[in-house]
Amino acid sequence: MTTLPVLLVLAALACVVALAAARVRRLHRLHIRVDAARAGLDAALRRRAEAAVCAGGALGEAAAAAARASGVDAEREAVENDLGRRLAVLDRAALPEPLRTELAEAERYVVLGRSVYHDAVRDTLDLRSRRLVRWLRLAGTAPLPAYLDIAVTSAAAGRAAPGPDVGSSHRPA
Repeated sequence: MTTLPVLLVLAALACVVALAAARVRRLHRLHIRVDAARAGLDAALRRRAEAAVCAGGALGEAAAAAARASGVDAEREAVENDLGRRLAVLDRAALPEPLRTELAEAERYVVLGRSVYHDAVRDTLDLRSRRLVRWLRLAGTAPLPAYLDIAVTSAAAGRAAPGPDVGSSHRPA
């Protein structure tokens, strides 16, 4: 009769260990996804900055600062938002057609990269907020991912506005 409680405790412990192992694997994949999405967003922001440098004019200083920026922090947000504001008021009709096309395409990639990055950060933060992950410290020493709050220019948003999030309740019927 004493073996039944021991078996039940061992079975419960095995379930917790299996669940913890699954969460650790999922966290690892999500952290890799965040890193890849951050690299993609960084590449898109650099591409936009390079196109803005080519556009020159009033964009020169802001574009050069954005081209030098890296990482995900408040300074990067400020630089990218400044460039975005300047791009929003840029007279694109005065630009040569190849540059206008490159700038529009770069802005679409920024919108897409921002959406992918924020989805990855959201999913990672959601999993890291679960009790089992917090209690057992399954995330280890991985830094907490952060959103990059950059404004999307109206020109880019109008042409490439992302659809609803995959996990949202606003899915089309």
